[in-house]
Amino acid sequence: MRLLKLEHNGEFSLSKDITYPTTPYAILSHTWGDDEVSFRDLMDGSGTAKTKDGYRKIQFCGEQAARDKLQYFWVDTCCIDKSNNTELSEAINSMFRWYRDATKC
Repeated sequence: MRLLKLEHNGEFSLSKDITYPTTPYAILSHTWGDDEVSFRDLMDGSGTAKTKDGYRKIQFCGEQAARDKLQYFWVDTCCIDKSNNTELSEAINSMFRWYRDATKC
């Protein structure tokens, strides 16, 4: 899984795959809608992610993290590569820990 990093220009990027985050981060607890941004949407570089309704939630989380003086944040819809069965299984098994260890939820 990865963390999103809020850049100085207001954009965000994905960190490299990590098992145990060591930097403080915020986490977004939310309900899934019909038009969520996926890991693939962020990775394809085509700008598709920004056209989806779920992009606003990611922006909101990054903005709130910044207000809470955090540069990193986690949103399950796009920080997990769900096409990778090993990663998806690991994500499901460690989800509680990610929520528990978040600085802000």
